[in-house]
Amino acid sequence: MSEQAMKQSDLVPRIISAVVMVVVAGAALWLGGPVWAVFVALIAAGVLIEWSKLVLGFAQGPLAILLWHLAGLLYVGLACFTLLVLRSPFFGPLPVLAIVGTVVAVDVWAYAFGRKFGGAKIAPAISPSKTWSGLVGAMLGASLVLYFVRGHDWRWAFAGPPVAVLAQAGDFFESWMKRRAGVKDSGRLIPGHGGLCDRVDGLIAVLAAIGLAMLVSGGIAR
Repeated sequence: MSEQAMKQSDLVPRIISAVVMVVVAGAALWLGGPVWAVFVALIAAGVLIEWSKLVLGFAQGPLAILLWHLAGLLYVGLACFTLLVLRSPFFGPLPVLAIVGTVVAVDVWAYAFGRKFGGAKIAPAISPSKTWSGLVGAMLGASLVLYFVRGHDWRWAFAGPPVAVLAQAGDFFESWMKRRAGVKDSGRLIPGHGGLCDRVDGLIAVLAAIGLAMLVSGGIAR
């Protein structure tokens, strides 16, 4: 079967899986409280299981394996901390929606600009499809989303480029881990999409950075 035929055969399960993911995640976010906490915990568990499988595919020696697993706990833990804090009753669902929407915009605009303008690759040995033009599109898309969701406050648009860079860096990092482990996807949990890590790699990087910033600053800006 050709690559094009394989992509077409995956289209229906990809769409169904995407709809299910949006509905489940949206319901959990809307309900908040214990439901949101359980949802975040389940996603974190799935991501860490896939992380562990990737690590076991390339890490050499008990010490390296242990350090990689500890790094995964810290990395994913920071992301979960951010999701739980920002979905507290004080904030409501808007901050999490803004972050997720911005990361989605990064992916969509990067893909659109990359397809439209092409050009030089950022790191072809790690992710052959990522281009500098795609990164520019990602920055623009992130800036527009933040501008609109933050009440047309132009100052928030300046957060778009760093968010886009972080999201793309998370994508590159997971791609690097997969290449070292010799696998195409982090898992097979989501039909047509691969594993959880494949879907939330950029989001985790952004959330982890926000969580670290909150811990270092000792405060949360609404």
